[in-house]
Amino acid sequence: MEKPNTPLPKAQALLLGLQHVLAMYAGSILVPLLIGTALRFSSTQLAYLISVDIFCTGLATLFQLKQTPITGIALPVVLGSSIQAVSPLINIGSTLGWGAMYGATIIAGLFVVLIAGSFARLRDFFPPVVTGSLITVIGLSLTPIALQNWGGGNLQSKDFGSYQNLLIGAVTIAITLVLMKLAKGFVKAIAILLGIILGTVFAACLGAVSLKPVAEAAWFHLPQPFFLGTPTFSLSACLTMIVIVLTAMVEATGVYFALADLTGRKLEQKDLARGYRAEGLAAILSGIFNTFPYSTFSQNVAVVRLSGVKTKQPIYYAACILLVLGLLPKFGALATIIPSATLGGAMMVMFSTIAIQGLQILGKVDLNAEGNLLTAGLAIGGGLAIGSVPTFLTQLPETLKLVLSNGVVVTTIIAVSMNLLLNGWPRTERNQDTQETDVINTEQSLLEAEELI
Repeated sequence: MEKPNTPLPKAQALLLGLQHVLAMYAGSILVPLLIGTALRFSSTQLAYLISVDIFCTGLATLFQLKQTPITGIALPVVLGSSIQAVSPLINIGSTLGWGAMYGATIIAGLFVVLIAGSFARLRDFFPPVVTGSLITVIGLSLTPIALQNWGGGNLQSKDFGSYQNLLIGAVTIAITLVLMKLAKGFVKAIAILLGIILGTVFAACLGAVSLKPVAEAAWFHLPQPFFLGTPTFSLSACLTMIVIVLTAMVEATGVYFALADLTGRKLEQKDLARGYRAEGLAAILSGIFNTFPYSTFSQNVAVVRLSGVKTKQPIYYAACILLVLGLLPKFGALATIIPSATLGGAMMVMFSTIAIQGLQILGKVDLNAEGNLLTAGLAIGGGLAIGSVPTFLTQLPETLKLVLSNGVVVTTIIAVSMNLLLNGWPRTERNQDTQETDVINTEQSLLEAEELI
């Protein structure tokens, strides 16, 4: 595995950056597509929405990469539109108007910036038994998304689960696995990217790829503040979006720790606070440019994990690619021609490895201790179960349903509360003494797994 600060040749870093873009692209444009379609945006408005969303995703990623005195986690993270915001934003937009969506998003971003320092003080409540459980559930909760894409993406489509889609996804997985097993060096590092490209070529041979989106897309589009609507401010809408960004902060915490474990870095409270502020700043930006809140993408953890490249250099290239795609919709449309089944196959490989990373962290925890065993078991079980039975929360108030329908949030609540109940209040002095050991143990575990791959 590469050392975190090992420089790469520019061409290699560019390809690795493209791999990160393709890993998150479908998930990122899905949010504006869902919201824009539900709120009956015109084709011109929807085209603008997708382009500016891509552009702002690049800016938001740069906010996280570049550490300043107040912002930036400085880990190899990629930000994208937060899927948790889809349902509440559709509700706000359809009842209070589009301006209310953007006003609530701006207020929620300001809220994150203001509370970032306080929220970061919760660091001591995330020992390895909690972070291991959280990362495991992040990976396992993403696999249904991969499976849905493998089937074709749209559950209501007549060709969902067709033989062709299943074959395309299976071939993509096979190509990726063969490259990961037999390839060496840089080719192995970009196995996911090559799997997606070759999977798309295979799909094209079956007639499953259309170039129509590229032909119809414009050549250039400049982002404009308040293009779709001037922000308005509703108390209920603002409170709803504050709940959503708090949910995203909890999930981001798990991603930060996952990447910290991969890169062997010890996260301090000030690092977490910078990361949260960067996400808050990105949310404010999205409200101004009429897109939607951004959060750290879990799927890109798997790209770091599988490629073994831990430096931020490819992410800078990824951010630049996103900025260019956002300005040049015709080039951005190239990524949209990748069949959902191809992306789903690649996602199955990526997301499953995130879960394994969480299990590796738990493998260094003393699970013979009853407190740790019950904490991990109930947290993982509860987080996965809530996604399997969504009607379980039907009788709860809407705000609570928004929060507790997220399996990652449920895992966090259970893991933190059970750890406090069974293992006692965290002792800061002890945590500081043992943090380095935890990181070393986790890194050794990851290196052992690397050998297996």
